[in-house]
Amino acid sequence: MHVIKRRKTSTGTMHLKEMEFIHLFVLLLFCWTGADALFTRTYYVKEEQPAYTKIANLTQEFIDTKFAGANQSVSFRIISSSEPRWVEIDNMGVLKTKQKIDRDVVCRHTPKCVVTLELMSSNMAICVIKIEIEDLNDNAPRFPTDHIDIEISENADPGTRFPLEGASDPDSGSYGVQTYTITPNELFGLEIKTRGDGSKFAELVVEKPLDREMQSRYDYTITAEDGGDPPKSGRVKLNIKVIDSNDNNPVFDQPVYSVKVMENSPINTVVIDLNATDPDEGTNGEVRYSFNSYVSDKTREAFKIDPKTGVITVNGPLDYETTTVYEIDVQAKDLGPNSIPAHCKVNVEVLDANDNVPVINLLPVSSEIEEVSENAGPEYVIALVRVLDKDSGLNGKVKCKLLGNVPFRLQEYETFSTILVAGKLDREERDRYNLTIQAEDSGNPSLKTTKSFAVKIKDENDNPPHFTKPHYQTMVMENNTPGKHLFTVTARDPDMGLNGSVTYSIVEKNVLDMSISSYVQVGPNSGEIYAQRSFDHEMTRSFEFNIMAKDQGQPSLSSTATVKIVVIDVNDNIPFITSPRLVNGTAEVTIPRNSGVGYLVTQVKADDYDEGENGRLTYSITEGDRPYFEIDEMSGEIRTTTTFFDKAKTTYEITVMTHDHGKPSLSASAYIVVYVSPNLNAQESMGPVNLSLIFIIALGSIAAILFVTMIFVAVKCKRDNKEIRTYNCSFFYLHRVAEYSYGNQKKSSKKKKLSKNDIRLVPRDVEETDKMNVVSCSSLTSPLNYFDYHQQTLPLGCRRSESTFLNVENQNSRNAAPNHGYHHTFTGQGPQQPDLIINGMPLPEVRPAPSYQPGGAWGTSVPIRWVTCGWRLRHGGAWGTSVPIRRETCGWRVGEVGARGYKDGQG
Repeated sequence: MHVIKRRKTSTGTMHLKEMEFIHLFVLLLFCWTGADALFTRTYYVKEEQPAYTKIANLTQEFIDTKFAGANQSVSFRIISSSEPRWVEIDNMGVLKTKQKIDRDVVCRHTPKCVVTLELMSSNMAICVIKIEIEDLNDNAPRFPTDHIDIEISENADPGTRFPLEGASDPDSGSYGVQTYTITPNELFGLEIKTRGDGSKFAELVVEKPLDREMQSRYDYTITAEDGGDPPKSGRVKLNIKVIDSNDNNPVFDQPVYSVKVMENSPINTVVIDLNATDPDEGTNGEVRYSFNSYVSDKTREAFKIDPKTGVITVNGPLDYETTTVYEIDVQAKDLGPNSIPAHCKVNVEVLDANDNVPVINLLPVSSEIEEVSENAGPEYVIALVRVLDKDSGLNGKVKCKLLGNVPFRLQEYETFSTILVAGKLDREERDRYNLTIQAEDSGNPSLKTTKSFAVKIKDENDNPPHFTKPHYQTMVMENNTPGKHLFTVTARDPDMGLNGSVTYSIVEKNVLDMSISSYVQVGPNSGEIYAQRSFDHEMTRSFEFNIMAKDQGQPSLSSTATVKIVVIDVNDNIPFITSPRLVNGTAEVTIPRNSGVGYLVTQVKADDYDEGENGRLTYSITEGDRPYFEIDEMSGEIRTTTTFFDKAKTTYEITVMTHDHGKPSLSASAYIVVYVSPNLNAQESMGPVNLSLIFIIALGSIAAILFVTMIFVAVKCKRDNKEIRTYNCSFFYLHRVAEYSYGNQKKSSKKKKLSKNDIRLVPRDVEETDKMNVVSCSSLTSPLNYFDYHQQTLPLGCRRSESTFLNVENQNSRNAAPNHGYHHTFTGQGPQQPDLIINGMPLPEVRPAPSYQPGGAWGTSVPIRWVTCGWRLRHGGAWGTSVPIRRETCGWRVGEVGARGYKDGQG
C-alpha cells in the first residue's frame, strides 16, 4: 500500500490572506493621501516568458483613461509587491518581467497564480495592478522510480487490490495527472483514486485467478497522462511475480484507521497499535508489519512501525504548520511461503499545539521608523499592524495592545490593527516615540511577543521666533565710530530646518525725520546691531525701534522686540558765557564809587549743552584784581569784597572762568572791566540780595502802575475827546500838555489846553532842537515810546517806517521873545551835570540819552512818558537849571517843567 501525504495548502491560503491585507492597506493609503483616483487593472502573462517581456504601458493607459494629461510626465513608485522577483516598472512606466517566470515553482497547488502590485503615481493616484500568470502544460507526469515490483500469491482472489505509487506533475488544474493506463491484458486492471490533496493514484486490481505453474511472471507498462492538448505522459515498468500459495493470509481489523497526535508529541509516542490476524500456525501465522515501499521519506522520518507488534510511534518532530495529515500505507505479511500481504491505510491527523508565538508585521515594512506630522489630528493612522500566528483555533487567536503612556492608540479589526494618533503631538517637546506592540494568543498557556518601532515626529512651522527678552536697552557713548557693534539680539525658534532658521530685520520708522536705517543696522543672520552713524547726545538722547525676527517656514512666522538705544553724554561741548554780553571776550560794567562790601557788580551766566556732571558749571576768578571781588561759584554773582573810596582806582579788571565737571573738564573765560563811577552813589549793600524777591516785587509794581495808568489815560481821553477830535490817545503819542503853577502861586483856574494846532509833523532832517522824536511801534503790545536820536537803532520788533516824529510847540512859545524861551539841550556828556536824587538815592548815569527840547511860556508843563530802561533825560528851564532823569524800573515817569523849575510827577 502507498501512504499518501496530504500537504497543507497553507501557502496558497497565506498568499490569499496577504493579498487581501495588501488590498485593504492600499484602500486605507488611498484615504490617507487624499488621492484623486484609484486605478485598477488586471493583466495576463504566460509563464516561461523571457526576462523583460513587456506586460503593459501604464503611462499610456493613464493618458488614455484621463488619469493624466497628454503632455504630463508620470512616474510610478512600487509600494508593495507580492513577488518582487518577477515584475518591475521602469522610468517610462512600462510594466515588464524581471526574469523567466516558472509558475509551477510558486503556485504549484494554486488554481490561480496572481502577482499583485500597489503603485503610487507622481500625480497621487493609487494603482492596484494584478498580473495573472497563465499556466502552460510544460511538465509531463513523472514517476518516482523507473519500475515497480509486486509479488502476488497464486491464490489471490479476483478483486484483490494493490496500491501503486502515483506519478507527479508540477502543472496545476487540468494540466496535472488525470488518468493512469496499463498495458492491455485480461488478468489485471487499474482503478483511479484521488487523495486528499487532489492528486490521483492507481490501484492494481486482480481480475482473474492466477496460476503460477502456467506463468509466474508478468511485465506491464503503466502510463500516467495529464489533461493537456496534446496530453503529456509518463511511464513506469510494472513487474508482477506470482508466488506459491499460502493457505491463510493476515487480515487487518479494518482497511482504514484514523488517529490523532499532538504536534509537540515526544519521540516514541504511540500513534496506533495495528493488529493483523493470521490463523495459520508457526511461521505461516507469524505476521510482520512494514510501511509500503512507496511511503515517502518524510513520512518515514516522522513515524516508525514495530515490525513484530505493528505499533506505530513518533519517530521525529511533527509540525502542524507544515503537515496536518499523514497517510501511511501499512502491510502485514506472514513468514510462511508464498504469503499474501494484507494492506491498510492509517490516516494520522496532527493536532495543533500552541507552539508558535505571534509574529507582528508592520506596513509599510520598508522602514523601522514611521513618520507623522506634529499637526496630525486625532484618529490619524500612522501604521498598519498585522499579527500572524501559525497556530490554529484559540492558539492562533491573538490580541494586541500598545504598551506605555504614549499619545497613540491601537484599534483592532478582524484581520489587522491600526495605530492612531490619540493626543496632541509637539515635536518641540518630544520628537521621537518608541512604541511597543504586544501580541498575545489565547492558548493555554498563552504565548506573547512584542515588537518595538520608532515614530518620528515631523516638524511643522507652528512656532514663531521668540526673543530672549521683549525689551532690549543698551547704552552707547556719543561720538561713537560708525560701524560700532552695539549689542546682539537673540531670537530662538524651536522648529527645525527652515522652520527654525531665523533672520532679523529692523522695522522701518523715522527718528528726527530720518530713516532708522541711517542710525542702526542689524545682521540678518547674527542679530548683531551696528551703529550706522556717530550719535550726538545733544541731538538724540535716546531712540527706540522694533526689530523683527522671521523664520523661513511656509508660511513664515515672525515676532518683534523693542530696542532702546540710550546715547550717553560725553563732555564734548565747551561752556559759553551768555551774560554779561561779551564783545571780543570782554564785558564792561560800572559800579558806584562808594559801593560797600557785598555790592552786586554783575552776574556771570554760562550754559553748556552737555548734561549731568558734564554740564554742571562752576565759576571762579582766575586773574586780575581778585582781592577786590569774589564770585559765587554756583550762581556766578560777582560781589565786592571792599569799599571803594575817592582814592580808589577808576578801573578794575578780572578774568572769570567757568568750567564744567566732566572728565576732562572744559572751560570758558570772560574778561570783565569794572568801572568805578565818580558821580554816582549807591546804598551800601548789607549783604546778599534776594534777586528773586526783588524781581517779583518789581514785576508786581510795574503791573499795578500800568493798570492805574491805563485807567487814567482812558478817563482823560474820554473827557477830552470832545475838544480834540483828532487827538490820538494811543500809547505811542505824547499826553496833553497841562498847565501848572509853581511854588506858592495859585493854580490858574483855566488850564492851557493843548489844541490840534499845537501838534505838527516834522521831517527827519528838521533841526533836532525843534522837535521831539517819538518812535511808535504798532507791533508792540505794551504802551512804550522809544526816543530816536540821530537815527539811533530802533528797538527790536520796530520798523523804522512806523516811526512818527512829533513836534510839540506851544503858540505862546512861538510868539515869545528868545530870552524867555524855555530851552535845554541834553548832551549826555560830562560828569559836571548834577545827579538826580530820588528817595535819597543817587541814580547813576548809564549812557547818553537823546535830547528833548520843549519850548513854552511860563506856566506850561509837559508830561513826559518814559519807556526805555537805563536812559537819562535832562530838562533845562528858563533859569538854566538842568535836571537828569533816570528811569530805573522800566515804568513811567512824568516830569513837569514850569517857569521856575522842575517838579516830579507821577506816572
